[in-house]
Order: sequence, then structure tokens, then C-alpha cells
Amino acid sequence: MSPSPAPLILWEGPVLLVHSQQELKRCSMAHNCLQCIKYLMFVFNLLFWLGGCGILGVGIWLAVTQGNFATLSSSFPSLSAANLLIVTGTFVMIIGFVGCIGAIKENKCLLLSFFIMLLIIFLLELTVVILFFVYTDKIDKYAQRDLKKGLHLYGTDGNIGLTNAWSIIQTDFRCCGVSNYTDWFEVYNTTRVPDSCCLEFSENCGLHSPGTWWKAPCYETVKIWLQENLLAVGIFGLCTAMVQILGLTFAMTMYCQVVKADTYCA
Repeated sequence: MSPSPAPLILWEGPVLLVHSQQELKRCSMAHNCLQCIKYLMFVFNLLFWLGGCGILGVGIWLAVTQGNFATLSSSFPSLSAANLLIVTGTFVMIIGFVGCIGAIKENKCLLLSFFIMLLIIFLLELTVVILFFVYTDKIDKYAQRDLKKGLHLYGTDGNIGLTNAWSIIQTDFRCCGVSNYTDWFEVYNTTRVPDSCCLEFSENCGLHSPGTWWKAPCYETVKIWLQENLLAVGIFGLCTAMVQILGLTFAMTMYCQVVKADTYCA
């Protein structure tokens, strides 16, 4: 005679009830974690987006009021402070916007897109830093050669940005020329320097004797200044990297929580 299935029927209800309660608990925990990360990531990306707006605004202001300010390179005339700020601000705004929408909509595609874009930028920055330290000597030589070439555009039509940049650098850093004040002799084809090279500024003081000019080379002077402020530059770079790593962490964590919520609450 076959055994009675009655005990199995008696236990089936409680087992299913316990299993259902566990699933509901998991679903509730996943939902709560998701909501917490969702608003944290939204605030983070909102600040990220606002930062991009600020950078873009400063770039546009420089472009409108100062022309191609801080354009020192003749080989890369578009590589001005204004253009760099505009491009950087635009990228930051786009990434921040994608992150905000991805967070508030809990959209896996947008969250993954935000993560990939930020990761690519982070890896590019890391690559540039590594290459800079590996090829420092070659970069030094190329930069000096390019800057000397750019001196010939000083004071010419359409190069107000380069002219302003050299004037400010020579005045503020009390230097003259790229590697020597004689760099300007080739530009003017005579013993002359810009008035911004003078110890005491006055009209056409660059025509006076070399004893009235700054003697320090601008390239080495600025390089020494950067080395003296290496800690500040390092802190800025570290903070930038930390913000990006934080963004990557938020994005991937929220993406995983969305997947987990979809799995438990489906």
C-alpha cells in the first residue's frame, strides 16, 4: 500500500510562505539601497553638471572678452585657455546630464553609458600623465622650439591672445623671452624686446639698453614656479581623480542595484 502524501501537503503552504517572505524582504532591501544610491548619484551628478556650466561660462567669457587668451603655441593656435575651458565644460556638462537622467530614471543603459564615458576620460588622463613623465625631455625641447616660433606672431594682426599672454607672463614672472631675452632679437631683427620685458615699464622702454630688461628666461622661470607649486598641482590632480573614481563607483553600484532590484522584484 502506497504512503499517504498528506504530510507533504501540510508543509507545502508554510514553506512557500517563508520563501515568499524572504523574497519580499530581499526586494525591499534592494529597493531601499537603490533609492539611497539613486539620490546620492543624482546630487553628485547635479554638482558635476553645475561645475561644467561654470567652466563653460568662464571659457565663453574669456573667448568674448579676451580673444584667444593664453594662446602661446603657433603649431596649435586653437589650444587657447578659452577653447580648452569651453571643450572641458561641454564634456563635463554632457557627462553630468547623462548621469543625472540615468540616476533619476534608474536607466541601466544611461548608467552604463555614464560609466563608460567617465572611464574612458579617466584612462586618457592617466595615459597623458604617464606619457608626460616618460617623454619629459622631448616635450621640453619641442615646447621651447614651438614657443620660440610663436614669438614671431607677437603683436601681429589676429594674434591678440598670444600677445596678451606673453605680456602677462613676462610682467608677472619678471622674465624675458623663452630661453633668453635675445630670443626677441630674431623677432624684431634688431636689439629690441617688448615693453613687458622692462624692469620699469614705460613707452618704448624695450628699445633701451639690456641693463633695463629682465634677464631670466620665461620657460625655466615658469617651470621652476610649477615645481615649487607641485604640491598644489598634485592635490588638484588627486582631487580630480577622486571625483572621477567616486563617479565610477556610484554608477557601477547603482547599475548593480538596478539589476538586483529587477531580479528580486520581477
